[in-house]
Amino acid sequence: MTVGQDGSGDVRDLLGLQTVAAKVIIVAYVLTFLLLAVATAPGYGAWWAELLAWALVSGGAVTLIRYPGDPLPLWVGIGLTMIGPAALGLVLAVIPVPIDGLLQTWPLGAATAIYTYMCVRGRTILAWIGMVATLAVCAVWAELTGQGAGHGIAISAINLAPLLMSTFFSWTIRPAARDIYELREQTTIQVAAEAGDLAVLEERERQLHRLDELARPLLERITAGEDLSDNACTECRLLEARLRDTLRAPVLTAPKVVEAAWAARAREVEVILLDDHGMNDSPDAVRDRILEAVADLLCDAASGMITVRVLPPRRKTLVTVLHDDDNTVRRFEFGHDGALLARQHV
Repeated sequence: MTVGQDGSGDVRDLLGLQTVAAKVIIVAYVLTFLLLAVATAPGYGAWWAELLAWALVSGGAVTLIRYPGDPLPLWVGIGLTMIGPAALGLVLAVIPVPIDGLLQTWPLGAATAIYTYMCVRGRTILAWIGMVATLAVCAVWAELTGQGAGHGIAISAINLAPLLMSTFFSWTIRPAARDIYELREQTTIQVAAEAGDLAVLEERERQLHRLDELARPLLERITAGEDLSDNACTECRLLEARLRDTLRAPVLTAPKVVEAAWAARAREVEVILLDDHGMNDSPDAVRDRILEAVADLLCDAASGMITVRVLPPRRKTLVTVLHDDDNTVRRFEFGHDGALLARQHV
């Protein structure tokens, strides 16, 4: 089971390890073992070992729920594996022999909780290595202190039961999680495809409706065999240019630009609108500013040819307007903030 760079799609989502409840449990874990470390310390001189062991297990618990990836990265898993024997070794080095109570070996329970969730996070082998190493530390300590290795195993082997259960649980939940996320991914792809198809159909319906409104009256007059007046011919020419603009420069088909281009063409100004998609991601305020400026330039054009071009993305200039009125050629350049960058006479 794999995940993206953002850590989404791993078993943490399925088990709720990123929820507020999980964070509350981690806080309770940290505070509980802090209390045990302080309460079971044989004296002030042993606090350094107890608190260092507590810091190790606390860091491991936080890492388990916060670090993304499924399975856990190998280096993170190795670090968690070392927490159990390290924390237990620190505490066993300062507690009395024989111990006053099993609570003094609290790192055994803390490490077991970490190794249990390591199984769920996909590092079962490392979890068992860590648990075996922790039991070995307990056995070596008992042997060195004259209690016998069997005593060390006896007081620590009970922690194998939760790890064994979590191992079987991981064998069940991880394949299920994989199937769930694969199904969710397939569903997402299907929904996106359906949404894309629906958007295409809706856009097609809009264009057909728009074409029906614009062209139908003239087409009906032509098919009826009526003689077209000069005004009707002019209207056909203007309509053809307007429809061409919708294909070549869709971003410039705002009503104010369309009306200004229609009026300019009616004055015998040749208008060319081009869109190379540089304004596709521009903020609405920038678009409005540029469209307003383009409409004003079209309204001011009395003759000649005016070319409005939206440049490709990542250009220094966003839009250029070139007006050739036979006597002079003027060039206007607009930046990505919609402001006029330059006005030149060519």
